[in-house]
Amino acid sequence: MLVWSLPLRATGPIQILYNDWTSQQVLSHIVANIFTELGYQTEFIEAKTDGQWFLLKAGMADVQVEVWEGTMADKYAQLMHSQVIVDLGDYSLKTREDWWYPLYVKQHCPGLPHWQALIQCAEVFARPGSQGKGVYIAGPWEKPDRARIRALQLPFVVEQVESGEALWKKLAIAHKIKQPILMFNWTPNWVGAVYPGEFVEFPDYDIRCETEPEWGVNSKFLFDCGNPKSGWLKKVVSTEFFDQHPCLAKGLRQFDMNNTTLEQLAAMVNLENFTPALVAKHWLENNQAKWRKWFVACIN
Repeated sequence: MLVWSLPLRATGPIQILYNDWTSQQVLSHIVANIFTELGYQTEFIEAKTDGQWFLLKAGMADVQVEVWEGTMADKYAQLMHSQVIVDLGDYSLKTREDWWYPLYVKQHCPGLPHWQALIQCAEVFARPGSQGKGVYIAGPWEKPDRARIRALQLPFVVEQVESGEALWKKLAIAHKIKQPILMFNWTPNWVGAVYPGEFVEFPDYDIRCETEPEWGVNSKFLFDCGNPKSGWLKKVVSTEFFDQHPCLAKGLRQFDMNNTTLEQLAAMVNLENFTPALVAKHWLENNQAKWRKWFVACIN
């Protein structure tokens, strides 16, 4: 018979970062529910991605269940170098985050997905006030989009929205009237199942693209490349959490999702109108043997 221990936590509840996109919210609820089942108190710390690094560094957050290579690699590397976070490994999935368009856009810009096609057909992405330049719709997350536009000499301006939901609203409106739209997207995500599309194929990513101006198609500027096409997705915790909760850290290291599962979980929220909390509860009920095996070190 398994007996669940009730650990004492002198420093208060485990603080789990809670961002503004669906898959991160679902995974955060899954992890929070597991910790609660194991006898720990938890709380969510709502944060934008550009503000969460300070919270981790200052000991005001313990766990981040989704660190994306495409948008977070620099800050991740900085905190790892400072030894304020511990890397608990990659999920067994691959990510991609980049400029994206629905397939019908190729009728208006037939050279796509090659990035140079954007130079020739930028005007089809123009909007009122963009002075004839194409508009790229960016998410609220850290991306060097303006640096890329400068390095690749793209006749585009950036419109930045405040949330993932704002991206999907713009996509839905454009798709309904088949208006050309160029926007930030990522995979795994629910969008591809509803809106078939493609990523723009920029020059292949290389770390030198971010560090050596002379590398790449433009010898004067950095960021003359795309994002990684097979990026990682990591779990990280604060060093304090890692030291205080070795069994939870070990369980999080085993905690895993594949692309299909994560897309399905996100789709339940964005397409079927379930809350992230309810989706997490459903996954936990159907995967008890799996997650208990991952966290077996926390069971006395």
